[in-house]
Amino acid sequence: MGIMSSPIIACMCLLYVINGMLNFYPAIAQNSLQTYIVHVLPAGEVLGQSQDLERWYHSFLPETTASLNEPSRMIRAYRTVVTGFAAKLSSEEVEEMEKKDGFVYARPQKVFSLHTTHSPNFLGLHRNIGTWPASNYGKGVIIGVLDTGISPGHVSFSDEGMPPPPAKWKGRCELNGISCNKKLIGARNFVRDTAFDNSSRHGTLTASTAAGNFVKNANAFSQAKGTASGIAPLAHLAVYKVCSDQTCAESDMLAAMDAAVEDGVDVLSLSIGAGSSPFYEEDGIAIGAFGAMQKGIFVSCAAGNGGPFNSSLSNEAPWILTVGASTIDRNIRATAILGNQDEYNGASIFLPRDFPSTLLPLIYPGTNGNETSAFCGPGSLDNIDVIGKIVLCERGGGVGRGDKGQTVKDAGGAAMILINQEADGYSTLADSIGIPAIHLSYDAGQKIKAYINSTMMPTATISFKGTVIGVKSAPMVASFSSRGPNLASPGILKPDIIGPGVSILAAWPFSLDNNTNTKVAFNIASGTSLSCPHLSGIAALVKSAHPDWSPAMIKSAIMTSASQCNLNRSLILDEKHQPADIYAIGAGHINPSRALDPGLVYDITTDDYIAYLCGLGYTEQQIAVITRRSINCHGSEFTGVPEAQLNYPSFSIKLGRTASKYSRTVTNVGDARSTYNLVLERIPGVDIVVQPTELIFTEVNRQMTYTIFFSRKEFTVNGSYVEGSIAWVSSKHIVRSPISVKLIV
Repeated sequence: MGIMSSPIIACMCLLYVINGMLNFYPAIAQNSLQTYIVHVLPAGEVLGQSQDLERWYHSFLPETTASLNEPSRMIRAYRTVVTGFAAKLSSEEVEEMEKKDGFVYARPQKVFSLHTTHSPNFLGLHRNIGTWPASNYGKGVIIGVLDTGISPGHVSFSDEGMPPPPAKWKGRCELNGISCNKKLIGARNFVRDTAFDNSSRHGTLTASTAAGNFVKNANAFSQAKGTASGIAPLAHLAVYKVCSDQTCAESDMLAAMDAAVEDGVDVLSLSIGAGSSPFYEEDGIAIGAFGAMQKGIFVSCAAGNGGPFNSSLSNEAPWILTVGASTIDRNIRATAILGNQDEYNGASIFLPRDFPSTLLPLIYPGTNGNETSAFCGPGSLDNIDVIGKIVLCERGGGVGRGDKGQTVKDAGGAAMILINQEADGYSTLADSIGIPAIHLSYDAGQKIKAYINSTMMPTATISFKGTVIGVKSAPMVASFSSRGPNLASPGILKPDIIGPGVSILAAWPFSLDNNTNTKVAFNIASGTSLSCPHLSGIAALVKSAHPDWSPAMIKSAIMTSASQCNLNRSLILDEKHQPADIYAIGAGHINPSRALDPGLVYDITTDDYIAYLCGLGYTEQQIAVITRRSINCHGSEFTGVPEAQLNYPSFSIKLGRTASKYSRTVTNVGDARSTYNLVLERIPGVDIVVQPTELIFTEVNRQMTYTIFFSRKEFTVNGSYVEGSIAWVSSKHIVRSPISVKLIV
């Protein structure tokens, strides 16, 4: 958020008391103030009572007199994941605040953005067999969802078959007289009056994806029919409303994370993010997640929808699981049929029974070179005759897919063919956009344009085929899924994992086809906002099966057990139908059954993370913002380590003429007596040596350390990235860690 342009108005002089010194300070007009996040550290013993802590926070604020009737400047007081507060302040007031004992850092708050019948089956989750019963369906685990709220009456949040919440639960229900239940055990609001979902319905989608109960006969427009459920159907849900329709204030998110940790959640799921920034600066999610991690809480976040462009990630901190998006093997298919008999398959969800099979006039409004019309932006078709015609619209241009459909509908168009930009390649989505429509690839779009230009009377129709199961190219990386490298910390490979995030069926507050039974309403949506709660649910399953595992152990289990192949048993592809690189898939695609029994795990302690932060070159003040304690990076307790030395389940290194050496420690969580042998996936131009090449365990929880050496074979290539992997293989397990190497001079 930038500094507001309203002038500072000196209304009157106030007697301003700082540490016993008398100062005169002008009152500030409320409309000239910004919300600042202020980080502080008690100079002596930590204040034990919340009221004492809040009273101390208030001592940092400008004193006001009752005669001014000025609203309280304090917006949020934090206690658990952050030591500090959010307050309305001017830049001059912050400068004065910096002089006070205990002050650490202050900055204007950041505003973040919001980034299932078949997907459980696609992931190998089946009732009464395999991973679900082995993990107790997530029973006893509490997933905290920070989002836009929830629609509590939806049948996905029924507590049929649910056990009572754990005794540790301390949360509350803020639903204006509607009670929570054994499924939805808590609902709190940090934005408006109640925790009910807002008009975006984003929170209802994500909560049901993570832990919705079993719902028979779920569908959207009679498609994707089946029994829907979340990934952890017997886990409990606690919902924290932190977002308006599209934006989420950092001060509210920190307050919600603070509350969730105190309430007793086990997993935090945030389908929210912003651009890359240092972890101490403008990244409240990273700071709050660090505090949650210290309390043993697993944090899963969306990678963002900035793909397919490199370095477009959100949520890059190593103590966060960063989740990209991929397809499942279900398509809701339609076919565009042209007047020249060419046919192109694509995705659709709006399937009217009475759509004519006869050919209709086809028009491309961008023919005249008007980009706004090509993207079917609002009002752009008002002066173009599209009545009764099928309109070809291009994806992108800052216009949402639903808005494009509405523009075509308002102008009298009969249907829409949506075509990809070149960057989006073959990645298509099934959307509910209120008009008969089909989404096609870039390649198909170029051929349709060529057809339109080849004839005086282009025509087309759309044949709606319905639900298709068993698409062998799945999983495929979605074009929108954000990519690495990691800008905030290049030595940590991100994203960590990919999971289902394309055309996912999830709970919706009302019926899409005017059905009056809104309790079983569902919609189909796409985004890393949907892949994130899939992984939050997986984390809950692992936590239920292994309640004593740390967040880092759970993350390691998820990453080292991931798959790199699709249903065709070939490498996972990206939106161009090329093998997806390491910055698109991270460790690979989630494999729940293997994550439950990973064999070996890489654990990381809080002190390990602090040494890593010292190694990033952060000042002790900047580290204190994250860790809530004073740190001396040059003392005996902490010594900075290179990023790639963190005991992470992957490697991301720079390699020049000097060889590099790193170590990793693995913990045996499989059979007591087990032997693991080294398997290397060779990296072009790089020599790798690992010592030892065999790990022999004789007991559970025993740790062993290995060292890995990297050196260059040749120096003809510079600035490029190459990749490979290292795996420890036993008779039962494959424990794989991906490796990214940037070749430098």
